Amino acid sequence: MLPTSHNTQQVKRINVELVKNTLRSMGVGTKASIANLTKLSVATCGTILNELLQTGEIIDLGPDESSGGRPASRYQFNADYASVLCLIIRTEGGIHSITHTYANLNGEMADEQTLILDEINVTVVEDLIASLIETHHNVQAIGIGIPGVAHNGVIGICDVSELAGQPLGPRLKEQYDDVEVVIGNDMNLTVYGLYNQQQFEEEKNFAVVTFPENHFPGAGFIIDGRPLTGNTQFGGEVSFLPFGVSREEQLRMLKTTEGLQELVVQTLVSIIAIINPATIVVTGDTMDQAMLDGLTQGCLEMIPQEHMHMPGLIIQRDTRREYVTGLVAVTLESLTYRIQVVEKQW
Repeated sequence: MLPTSHNTQQVKRINVELVKNTLRSMGVGTKASIANLTKLSVATCGTILNELLQTGEIIDLGPDESSGGRPASRYQFNADYASVLCLIIRTEGGIHSITHTYANLNGEMADEQTLILDEINVTVVEDLIASLIETHHNVQAIGIGIPGVAHNGVIGICDVSELAGQPLGPRLKEQYDDVEVVIGNDMNLTVYGLYNQQQFEEEKNFAVVTFPENHFPGAGFIIDGRPLTGNTQFGGEVSFLPFGVSREEQLRMLKTTEGLQELVVQTLVSIIAIINPATIVVTGDTMDQAMLDGLTQGCLEMIPQEHMHMPGLIIQRDTRREYVTGLVAVTLESLTYRIQVVEKQW
């Protein structure tokens, strides 16, 4: 059992998080209205609000319009109290780039820029982060999206060869002890952004599969509203499905119209048979909206009609915006205290 003082400290942090998140969702609230929504006592809410005012995490908007008696102070969550820094590392068609942006605590983005680089390695990434953190206000978390996999911040398989095998996450934590660091797979982050865009009324199974030009396909999954990454972050590496051809042969097939459709259909059928998602979004440079009917019919040759609900299959070639919003959302989540009333999704 944890010491009483430690338990008390944890409860306090949970309550502070609860008050901040409640005020963020309300927009503007009074001590009494926040207490009503959080089910905390008015006294507890008052103490927390006073502490948050001192740190600058909330703003006092002054007294509410009085309906008799002493007017209550109105409070607003200060989304600009801190920021998160997000980087997306890409290599496409032999071009290496890093897109960086900042977001406030409401996820509102600003200052997005893309740098084209001769090469990308750990030193390049670290130097860029150092210069960006110096010039921006109170960065509390760093989120990095990569075309590969990372486990506990250590990069494994990666299309940017000089990052493969590098402990980028631990290195950044050594340099920025008070800053959270998140390194995520590009597909997992894109699926997170696309899933939130669907605005399902209840949690669903959802999949995104991408077929980029001159690269192996990849996929990302949401299961009952929760991202599925796998034990070692290998979930979604669909090029390893047993198609009966080598991965080298897959690359050759992807360059022909017939071969591309065959591999896409086989991948979609595999996903439908395993997780039966409400929606699959197919993305990538090789995709075109005109392919939708052919892919649907190809799936229907193997999957019964009742399991191919439309619009269950969507082709969306460009998902760059959803990738960025997914990365921002995950990076912001890293700031939420890890013991919560509501469990983190990521």
